[in-house]
Amino acid sequence: MPIPEDVTGDEIDKDVRQELQSLPKTLAEDVARNLVMVARLLDEDPEGAYGYSRVALRLASRVAAVREAAGFAAYATQKYGEALAEFRAAKRMTGNIDLWPVMADCERGLGRPEKALDMAGAPEVHKLDKAGQVEMRLVAAGARRDLGQLDAAIVTLQSPELAANSVQPWTARLRYAYADALLAAGRESEAREWFAKAVEADRDGSTDASDRLAELDGVEFVDALVEDEDHEDDVVAASASPEPAEDERDEIERDEIEDDKDEDNKDEDDRD
Repeated sequence: MPIPEDVTGDEIDKDVRQELQSLPKTLAEDVARNLVMVARLLDEDPEGAYGYSRVALRLASRVAAVREAAGFAAYATQKYGEALAEFRAAKRMTGNIDLWPVMADCERGLGRPEKALDMAGAPEVHKLDKAGQVEMRLVAAGARRDLGQLDAAIVTLQSPELAANSVQPWTARLRYAYADALLAAGRESEAREWFAKAVEADRDGSTDASDRLAELDGVEFVDALVEDEDHEDDVVAASASPEPAEDERDEIERDEIEDDKDEDNKDEDDRD
C-alpha cells in the first residue's frame, strides 16, 4: 500500500521504535511507516488502517507493538475474533495486562457477554491502572446490558469515579454510559441529569451527550441548507405558470378571433 512521502516512521512512540531495533534497519523503517499510517487512519478510515496493519504484520509478526496495532485495527473494523487473537499474542509477548479490557470487549463483540463478565472479575483487573479499571467497568456494564440486566448495568457503573467532581479522561464516557443505562431503564429524569454532567466533562466532543440531552429536552435541529433549498423549490413552483396544452392554445386563439369580430360588428352598428 502506498505511503505518503511525508511519513518517515520517526513519528512513532519511542517505546515502539525501541522494539523495532531488533529488525534490520530498512525493515524497521518500513514497519514504522506502516504503523504510523495505522495510527493516523484508525479513527477516520478504519479499513485503511486495517490494510496498513496487515502489511506491518506480514513484515514483523514477532514484534508485540505490531500485533497490538493489528489488534486495534481489526477491532475498529469489528473483526473481533481476529482482534482478540492479536491482543492475546501481544499479551503473551510482553506479559502486559493493559489490553485486558479491550480483550473482554472483543468477547462481547463475539456474542459472549458471560465471558466478558468472567474477565471483569479476574485477578488481572486489580493490576490495571485507574483508567484501565474504569474501562473494565464500562465493558462489564455493557455485558450486563447485552444480557438484558439493566439494573445490574446501572449498579456496575456506580463507583467513586462516577461520583468524583474532578474531570479525568474517562469521566465523560463513564457519565454518558451511566445516563444511557438509566434511560434504557426508563429513568428519564435521572438520565437527563447525567447526560448534562457528561456534557460538562466532554471537553473534546468524544460523545454525543449534547445531542442526547437536546433530544430529551425536545429540541429539534433543522438543516438550514435543506430548508433554504425547499423554500426555493416552493417559490419556483408557485411562480411558474404552466404552459397551456396545444389544444387549449388553439381554443384560446379562436376565442380571441371571435371577440375581435364581435367588437368590429359593434363598431359598425354604432356608426350606422
